[in-house]
Amino acid sequence: MNYRILGRTGLKVSEIGLGGEWFNGLSQEESTAIVDAAAKSGINYIDIFMPQAPTRDHLGIALKGRRDQFIIQGHLCTIYEDGQYTRTRDIEKTKHSFQDLLTRLQTDYIDVGMIHYVDSEEDFRTVFDGPVLEYAKELKAKGVIHHIGMSSHNPHIALKAVESGCIDVLMFSINPAYDMESADTDIYDLMEFKGMEKSGLVVDEARQRLYSACESEVLPSPS
Repeated sequence: MNYRILGRTGLKVSEIGLGGEWFNGLSQEESTAIVDAAAKSGINYIDIFMPQAPTRDHLGIALKGRRDQFIIQGHLCTIYEDGQYTRTRDIEKTKHSFQDLLTRLQTDYIDVGMIHYVDSEEDFRTVFDGPVLEYAKELKAKGVIHHIGMSSHNPHIALKAVESGCIDVLMFSINPAYDMESADTDIYDLMEFKGMEKSGLVVDEARQRLYSACESEVLPSPS
């Protein structure tokens, strides 16, 4: 397994990470087997955004005794409400969900606290000028999260976040097909490649600017 420095964190992470979405609905045994296989393969980075209680419980048990072997990316602003997963900007719901994540994972810290996803100018202002970012900074000051991240599907908004200096990690959809979609395409249309109708199959320069900005911010690998 090859390893790289993650963003501005200084953390050395495996080039292949373990995405958590498909843990939903799995048994404890299945969840543990997946974490076992990841560890055996040298994977040390796990993304956990799923707010479903059983999923978090299963991963907590799977990580027990080896928490320090993994770098965990946990999301802020994800909740399970009315029988389904959703995103929120309600700060009290955000706090409750994040504390639930810590409790069920049986840990007292998260390596990367990922603000879950910011795609519009209005939402960017809500998050960066409001209590969500303040809460993330508070958690970082206390050592409960070690680094602040943000996920996005919009290159203009993602670049604003990078240039703000407030985040250390950006989670962004990199896909050759996405590069030819209009930058302002809604995420649901993006996944169906409807943005190509707007762009005329021209590579989006906004994405190129974003990639260059991110590359310039990555800390150098230790010699």
